[in-house]
Amino acid sequence: MLEAFLDNFLHNLFKPLLLFFYMGFLIPILKVPFEFPKAVYQGLTLYLLIAIGWHGGEELASLSISEFGQALGFMVIGFFANLMIGIFAYIILQRTTKLRQIDAATVAGFYGSDSAGTFVTCLGVITAAQIAYAAYMPVMLAVMEIPGCLVALYLVSRLRQKGMDAHGNMPHEADYQPPHPAPVLEGTGGEEATLDSEGEPVSYQSSGTTHTQTAVAAKTETHRELAAQLEVEVDEKKKPIFSKELLHEVFLNPGLYLLFGGIIIGFLGRLQGKAVTSLDDTLFVNIFHGMLCLFLLEMGITACRRLKDLKTAGWRFIMFALLCPNLFALFGILVAHGYSMALGQPFDLGTYALFSVLCAAASYIAVPAVQRLAIPEASPTLPLAASLGLTFTYNVTIGIPVYMLIAELVMKTLPVA
Repeated sequence: MLEAFLDNFLHNLFKPLLLFFYMGFLIPILKVPFEFPKAVYQGLTLYLLIAIGWHGGEELASLSISEFGQALGFMVIGFFANLMIGIFAYIILQRTTKLRQIDAATVAGFYGSDSAGTFVTCLGVITAAQIAYAAYMPVMLAVMEIPGCLVALYLVSRLRQKGMDAHGNMPHEADYQPPHPAPVLEGTGGEEATLDSEGEPVSYQSSGTTHTQTAVAAKTETHRELAAQLEVEVDEKKKPIFSKELLHEVFLNPGLYLLFGGIIIGFLGRLQGKAVTSLDDTLFVNIFHGMLCLFLLEMGITACRRLKDLKTAGWRFIMFALLCPNLFALFGILVAHGYSMALGQPFDLGTYALFSVLCAAASYIAVPAVQRLAIPEASPTLPLAASLGLTFTYNVTIGIPVYMLIAELVMKTLPVA
C-alpha cells in the first residue's frame, strides 16, 4: 500500500492542476513582472462556485428519499465537526503559540470554516482519477463554511466581556491599555468646580486663589472628552454579537449565494430531464478543469506573497498551520466513518477525501469578510498568511493524497458491514 501511495503521491504532484499552482507560486520568487487581473480572478471564482453548485444540484436530483435523509444527517454532522475543529484550534493555539488571544480566536475561526479552493482542487483530483463521491458533497461545502464564523464571533465576544481593550489586548498581554476611569473635575484645593445652569464652568475660589473660567473650561473639556471616550467603550461592549449586517455577511455572502444558487438551478433543471441541462453542461462541466487550472495559477501567486507575513509569527505558529490540518483531516475521516458505520452503508473514497479537506482546510474568503466587519482589532495578515500561504499550499500539494491514504487505511481496518 505504501508503494502505491508513493506512486499516486508523485503522480499527483505533477498533474496539470498543481503544475499551474507551482507556476503561480514561482512568479513572486522569480520577480516576474506579472499581475493576475482582478476581474479575471473574480470571474473564475464566480464560475467555479456556480459550476460546483450546478453539478451538485444535478446529482442531487437523482437521489432517493432515503439518500436525502442520509445527506441531511451528514450536513448536521459536518456542521458540528467544523464547530469542534474551531474550538480545538483555539485551544491548541493558546497552549502552543504566543499569539494574542484575539488573534488565536480569529485564526481558530479560519480553521473552523472551509476553503472552496481546496475543495475544488480535491474535486479535480478525484474526478481525474475517476474516484466516486457522494452527490451532496457540494452542499457540504456551503454548510461547513458557517461554523468558523460563529466560533470566531463567540470567542471574541467572550474576550470583550473579560476586559479586552480597543486594540485587542487582554489585561495580561503587553501593550494593554485599561479603560479610562470616569474623571471628577476638581479645583486645586480639592473642591469641585461649579457649573452654571447650562453646565458651563464658572469661576470659583480655592486656597485663596481665584481661577479663571478659561482654566476650568479646559479641565471641563478634558472631562467631557474622557467621558465621551468612556461612553464609546461602554457602547462597544453593549453591541450585540450578531448584528443584522453581520448575519447577512455570514449567511448571504457572495460565495454562499452563488454556490446555493447553482445547486438550486442545477437541481430544478435536472428534474425536468437530462435534455434540459445537457447543453449547459458544456459550460459548467466540460471546461471545469481548464478554469480550475487558471484559478490555481492565481492562488499560487497569492499564497507565495502571503508567506512574508509569517516573519513575526514564530515557528510554533508555522508548525500549527502545517501539521494541524492532518489532525483535523483524521478527525473528519473518523467522524465520517462513524456515520457510515451507524448507517450500515459504506461511503465512497471520494466522499472521505472531500469531507477530510473540508475539515482540514481554512477559510480565506468568508471568515476574512466577517473579521473586517466584526473583529477589526485582530491582525489582518496572520490568519490569511496561515490559511492561504501555508495550509492551502500544503493541502493541495501533499495533504490530499495523504488524507486519501488515511481514508483507505480506515476503510480497510474498520470495514462497514
